[in-house]
Amino acid sequence: MTGSEDHRPSADQQQPPTGGPPALESRDLGRWRIEVVEESGSTNADVAERFRSGDREGLVLVAEHQTAGRGRLGREWVSPPRASLTVSFLLEPDVPAERWTWLPLLTGVAAARAVRRSADVAADLKWPNDVLVAGAKLGGILLERVEQDGRAAAVVGIGLNVHQAQDDLPVPGATSLDLVAGPGAVDRASLLTALVEELSAAYDEWRGGEDPRAAYLGLCVTPGHQVTVSVPGGEVVGEATDVDAQGRLVVLTEQGEQALGAGDVVHVRPR
Repeated sequence: MTGSEDHRPSADQQQPPTGGPPALESRDLGRWRIEVVEESGSTNADVAERFRSGDREGLVLVAEHQTAGRGRLGREWVSPPRASLTVSFLLEPDVPAERWTWLPLLTGVAAARAVRRSADVAADLKWPNDVLVAGAKLGGILLERVEQDGRAAAVVGIGLNVHQAQDDLPVPGATSLDLVAGPGAVDRASLLTALVEELSAAYDEWRGGEDPRAAYLGLCVTPGHQVTVSVPGGEVVGEATDVDAQGRLVVLTEQGEQALGAGDVVHVRPR
């Protein structure tokens, strides 16, 4: 927080509509300030604005209902009221800019670990950071760099499907924790705690110089698949063979190896 202004919602603002999953609550978890709002257009946009207004690392903004969320490549992220865990972190990494490429990937590691810990399901990752369970998308991550007055921050948005029924999901290839672990098997408050703790640990290790590549490759299922990767100007088709030291996906094509820093991956079939 800055000055005397308090951005936390009032008790009245935090009261959820009756029925359905329980509401989340604002609280502090170590150095992380978890703030819950009933509705947000985009938690990433709100956290970016808070950074420009003077907030610093440690803010964790959670929306019970996100109305205009954005996923990777400009896609809409649909979040029905209290069905998802929709959260954005404000981070100010004190690491060289060239290492920032790993931040969204290690966030994926933290999200998959949090799901495994809370739901006891085998969550893994599709490059770069889609969270999967049994090949279906459970959640995604969007990282945005924000600059203000010579400072740079990372706004890390994470959305995980928790209480959706199949008809609530935006695409056929998506899933939720209710669908894979059973209705009500996962409590969103416990999942949020696990996510904050896992991201905090992975973030601190990375800032301390630890290479996250081994941990990432231990969860990423993309290497070994034939893939089609949508990139600006076309597609790259071939076998995904590795994720390199910069976090890029290495694809063996008919023309040779290509290292891709961004793209939308479709797994065609395993090797």
